[in-house]
Amino acid sequence: MEMLVFGSAGATVLFFPARMGRFYDYENWRVIEALRDKIEKGYIQVYCVDSIDCESFYSKGFHPAVKVQRHIQYEQYILNEVIPFMDKKNPDSYKIVAGCSLGAYHAVNIALKHPAEFNKVIGMSGRYDLAIKIGHYDDLLEGYWDENIYFNMPSQYIANLQDENKIQAIKEMHIVLAIGQEDVLLENNKALASSLTQKGINTSLYIWDKEAHQARAWRLMVVNYL
Repeated sequence: MEMLVFGSAGATVLFFPARMGRFYDYENWRVIEALRDKIEKGYIQVYCVDSIDCESFYSKGFHPAVKVQRHIQYEQYILNEVIPFMDKKNPDSYKIVAGCSLGAYHAVNIALKHPAEFNKVIGMSGRYDLAIKIGHYDDLLEGYWDENIYFNMPSQYIANLQDENKIQAIKEMHIVLAIGQEDVLLENNKALASSLTQKGINTSLYIWDKEAHQARAWRLMVVNYL
């Protein structure tokens, strides 16, 4: 697995790439350039990780149960290798996890499942249930459902979350969701924000003009939220 690290001090930012994206995409899309001032002033240190979406949710020919198992392996890589690497390079830092598009799903899902690891989560143009069809976004699990799928779909498990310790840990995070007014994922974002609010979890939902599912909008979003 490859990654890029930008900066040497400040809050650490674990940045997941967009759908089937690569660790260098945010640099190529000038998203990192938009953060240059914050990076150079030592406010943030950004870790752009790679994805294996083409081996998990967007893999061809694999059973949905295998897809989600591969995703779980990826999550273990993040928890057991990437985060310790971040902690070694920048100990005791304020920790942010963020992503755009499917990267927003990865960021929000891992933060809600492991809230003790993060201080802030930012989901930009995200989709938080991959097991249903939303507009032109297909059901990536092809109608299949099991517990592994349930516990990796924030739109599903947050509504039923009863663990008070987990709820309290999530309350201590700063949660930001950003989505375009004309984005087909708008209602999904509103529903997740509502589910969190009903649990007493403060969530900042920012609705941008028009359709914001593009690098041009993400360059502006990161300046506002990271």
